Amino acid sequence: MNTMTLWHITHWEFAALAAAALLVGFSKTAVSGANTVSLAIFAAVLPARESTGVLLPILIAGDVLAVLTYRRHAHWPTLWRLFPAVAVGVVVGTVFLVWADDEVVRTSIGAILLLMAGVTVWRRRRADAEAEEDDPDAVSTPAGRIKARSYGVLGGFTTMVANAGGPVMSMYLLSAGFRKLGFLGTSAFFFLIVNVSKVPFSAGLGLIDGHSLLLDAALVVFVIPGAFIGKWAVNRINQRLFEQLVIAATVVGGAQLLLR
Repeated sequence: MNTMTLWHITHWEFAALAAAALLVGFSKTAVSGANTVSLAIFAAVLPARESTGVLLPILIAGDVLAVLTYRRHAHWPTLWRLFPAVAVGVVVGTVFLVWADDEVVRTSIGAILLLMAGVTVWRRRRADAEAEEDDPDAVSTPAGRIKARSYGVLGGFTTMVANAGGPVMSMYLLSAGFRKLGFLGTSAFFFLIVNVSKVPFSAGLGLIDGHSLLLDAALVVFVIPGAFIGKWAVNRINQRLFEQLVIAATVVGGAQLLLR
């Protein structure tokens, strides 16, 4: 990471990273999952593996803004059920990063995202016939607990190896029947806690250092206007469109990872 400084990035590359940072703010307060586009931009401008370490503090800044905006809408029973499985996924993802190269990481995450999008579309079409789809508290059932653990492990794994846990958890929250504000409030706390817990792992892998933090300091200011734009937009998006945008962002992000 010793070459990752502001002086080694062109004006156009910095503009692309700034736009990606703005999109992070927007995704955290409006369309969760849209930051997979930011992930792809960071990986295109910077070395793919190291880009995850640069992006992580940017995501945390967006998480803080999202928590401040939607803190009253979090569904804590869902969060407590997810965290143990997510911890397992983070540990598995850390081990995976030790040996996996960029191509393996991109292909694995892209395939997972597209699979999750497909499963969610299928489940939403069956929503009227499944009671658990309409009630977030249905995760307390045996089937709901299995689903929560499965998505939790996948979310922890994908967020550790590529900061791509957003779409996986978006698919879970949509499949659990969360409405717009509950979705945003629950995901805000979830990712703030998970992303902060990832910092020691990323630093230990050499993905975060003084050079990356210097670049983060220059980019984090762009997260703020993105968050305000997202807060303005979310009040003008109905529930059905909201879900369609989340799924579409997931498909785009997954396809980008597979096609790079």
